[in-house]
Amino acid sequence: MDLDVFVTAHRAEWDRLDALLRRRGRLNGTEADELVALYQRTATHLSLIQSSAPDPQLTGRLSQLVARARSAVTGTRRASWRDVTRFLGQGFPAAVYRARHWWVPTALLSTVVAVLLGWWIGAHPEVRSSIVAPSQLRDLTRPGGEYETYYSSHPAASFAAQVWTNNAQAAAMCLVLGVFLGLPVLWILFQNMLNLGVGFGLMSSAGRLDTFLGLVLPHGLLELTAVFVAAGTGLRLGWTVVDPGPRTRRTALAEEGRAAIGMAIGLALVLFVSGAIEGFVTPSGLPTWARIAIGIAAELAFLGYVFVLGGRAARAGDRGDLATSERSATAPTAA
Repeated sequence: MDLDVFVTAHRAEWDRLDALLRRRGRLNGTEADELVALYQRTATHLSLIQSSAPDPQLTGRLSQLVARARSAVTGTRRASWRDVTRFLGQGFPAAVYRARHWWVPTALLSTVVAVLLGWWIGAHPEVRSSIVAPSQLRDLTRPGGEYETYYSSHPAASFAAQVWTNNAQAAAMCLVLGVFLGLPVLWILFQNMLNLGVGFGLMSSAGRLDTFLGLVLPHGLLELTAVFVAAGTGLRLGWTVVDPGPRTRRTALAEEGRAAIGMAIGLALVLFVSGAIEGFVTPSGLPTWARIAIGIAAELAFLGYVFVLGGRAARAGDRGDLATSERSATAPTAA
């Protein structure tokens, strides 16, 4: 493309669009139709320039012009409860469902790592002694010891709020830091599995694995699933930097990044539920089987929500991104 010739051919259209946008009074019917037509043409021009002859100054000007025109054509849109319903019923579960090829393997591999770490710690006294002194180990693992009382050491409401805040921050970090090729995500995930493996190994070495599972499973199933979803999505975002597929890298990162931000909000709600279970159910006087049953029910409800509602929404074309009408206008271009 000869950029100078292209600009000369279409400058009058851009100037006319700018003039219509600067009009203070209401446009008549003919002018409104002209505004829409010029907006569509200018969006196409912008797409052609970005793909064939990128010029920063011209691209910036046309981007601003297209954004102003789009706002004038579509009007200002306000969020409503309908958006919340759509997000919870379609957008969020669809985004989680679409990321299943990343977070399901992440969950399986991470669980294996945690179990192997727990076995290694539990089977090797020298490893345990490097983690904690024998006298401290007895205080940690004995009936009524520090490991058990940890879950009831603070008022349930404040403990649930603290747990929720910490877990939501970890999930958000996995989602946001995934853009750095996923490397920080792997570190965060390993730290979580190491903490789980240490507890598993220390309690199993004291013959109290049943107590450990009774304390962890009620809230841990849903909590860890949320962490795995965040980690898997962060890893997918990192891979998008490497391989954006048929989309441009900028477009791919924008789409996947918007979906990741939406997932951060949704996962915060999921972690709120797991935090409530950890604060009120885990330290409660309910029988172990009842506490574990509550945790399993919460996990199955979330998986059903993702694979039934999310699967249906994803098959209908929902990507967990903005609605098609709300995305930036683009046009097919030839190389």
